Amino acid sequence: MTSINIESLLTIIYVMVDDWYQEKGQLLLRGKVGRKPEFSDSEVITLMVAEDYIPYPGEAQYLGYIRANHLALFPRLIDQSQFNRRARQLRYLVEAMRQDWLIDLGVDKTGTFLMDTKPVPVVGYKRSKRRSDFRGSADYGYCASRKLHYFGYKLVMITTLEGLPVVYDLVPANTDERQAIEAVIDRISNATLIGDKGFIGVEWQDQIQQQTGNTVNTPKRKNQKIQHPDGFETLLNTVRERIEGVFHELQNTGRNLERLLAKSVTGLVTRVIAKVTAHLLKYVLRLRFGIDVQTFQVSSDLAF
Repeated sequence: MTSINIESLLTIIYVMVDDWYQEKGQLLLRGKVGRKPEFSDSEVITLMVAEDYIPYPGEAQYLGYIRANHLALFPRLIDQSQFNRRARQLRYLVEAMRQDWLIDLGVDKTGTFLMDTKPVPVVGYKRSKRRSDFRGSADYGYCASRKLHYFGYKLVMITTLEGLPVVYDLVPANTDERQAIEAVIDRISNATLIGDKGFIGVEWQDQIQQQTGNTVNTPKRKNQKIQHPDGFETLLNTVRERIEGVFHELQNTGRNLERLLAKSVTGLVTRVIAKVTAHLLKYVLRLRFGIDVQTFQVSSDLAF
């Protein structure tokens, strides 16, 4: 194992991003008016997804670090206000790139997947929401597993069994688990979905199967007449731990998912997209180059 420096890591990420941008990304922007910016879209996207690997409490501190230490890589680096605006404009391009990376990895939207939700607070519970941009979009909710009352959203997500996020969305925090998953479940088809007891409901599960072709499997309540075969509940719970691991990693590596410091709905969506994309990129970097961005070590034959 050898170490990889930040300059080399940022260069690799930029090359991956720019290769995709030149082949597909710029085609999605066809018809966009205006002069081509001096600080390129590929540079903005690179810094968006790399932010989780160089964790600072806020965007201003992160860009300040890049300006002070790696300006040679980004000589035309823009200020924080411009960067924030450009990032918001490019958010759906980043998600399109993530989807293409999933395809390159051979992730098909059929098979067996995991599903769950996670609280994403945005404003203090007791703080006035009158002038907040989140008013009318976010809501008050409760997370039973953490005994947490909060104001914000639920991040609803479907992942592969290996823990790679496939589809996801933000819904108001007071949304029922089953209604929350309905926001994304139609983006896959003819699949088996494994979830917790929040997704129990024979009639609802039958409805989902009829509408999407997806089969929902959950643990059974003890008072249900029809139970799973011996050992099946244990298997379900063991597999479900993987998506909990994804949420744990999103929460505890890089920027805290519950403290993204966004002041608007668009800003929050942008940060969530960048964070989920960074999570997938972490897997791609390890698979293609043997790079572990958490330890900044590389196990391949690359020399840095």
